Amino acid sequence: MEGLSPYITFDRDGWAALRAATPLTLSEDDLADLQGLNERVSLDEVVEVYLPLSRLLNLYVAAAQQLHQVADTFLGQPAARVPYVIGVAGSVAVGKSTTARILRALLSRWPNHPVVDLVTTDGFLFPNAELEARGLMARKGFPESYDVRRLVQFVADVKAGAPEVRAPVYSHEVYDITGDELVVRSPDVLILEGLNVLQAPSGRSSFVSDWFDFSIYVDADEDHIVQWYVERFMTLRATVFQNERSFFRHYAELSDDAAVETAKSIWHAINGPNLAQNILPTRDRASLVLHKGADHGVAEVRLRKR
Repeated sequence: MEGLSPYITFDRDGWAALRAATPLTLSEDDLADLQGLNERVSLDEVVEVYLPLSRLLNLYVAAAQQLHQVADTFLGQPAARVPYVIGVAGSVAVGKSTTARILRALLSRWPNHPVVDLVTTDGFLFPNAELEARGLMARKGFPESYDVRRLVQFVADVKAGAPEVRAPVYSHEVYDITGDELVVRSPDVLILEGLNVLQAPSGRSSFVSDWFDFSIYVDADEDHIVQWYVERFMTLRATVFQNERSFFRHYAELSDDAAVETAKSIWHAINGPNLAQNILPTRDRASLVLHKGADHGVAEVRLRKR
């Protein structure tokens, strides 16, 4: 039975052919607003990768809604709207945030104009003071640095149809929870993006991935991700790190060589181990894997067989 896989694998051309007649609803200006630092997503990539994915999700959401209606009919109760929850996972610097933002933009432009909310798990990190008290500042982004109970309760409440659910907000500039809150009000679709969202329960009765209807893992070879991480660090050094409020202000005056070495050091001490130990092992739990090449473009798509 060697060679069997739970996934159907498509090259980019094969995946693009599944777009059918799905219309392009984003302009160049729209796309520019959605891209992250040093990420080069073209309209061609939106057409060839994200439009087929949008079509697939549209079909899945419609099927899920019909299934819920069948259950409500059987129970003799009024039809209730159940939010469809999509998880987006992947390494630091791989481009999962951009993927999530593009998906949100495309899904919200479906003909029925659904409400699509996007929440990142960064807001569910423990505040820096708590991480310091627990000796976890150097483990920020690892599973133990998150308030998992609060995160699971948030997604469970959204899925249960609570009229209003609040998520804490995180600032990458100050590197901490801000005290502000994002209010989610009964969306049709919730996209939850984060490093460890595909983790399986370990000694817990449930984990956030238990509430997902569909999940996406944004993948790339680690050598490429490291290069993207260094490039992003260099851009931040010349921009955000220059701000007096920035937690990383002390990196702003590094020389080019010192900045590159610092970025690589951070990767090998924190982000690399987290990828190897906690993030990459969850890839095979995803409904769909987007594998990127060295140019940051999606080269291959793997769709889990249902």
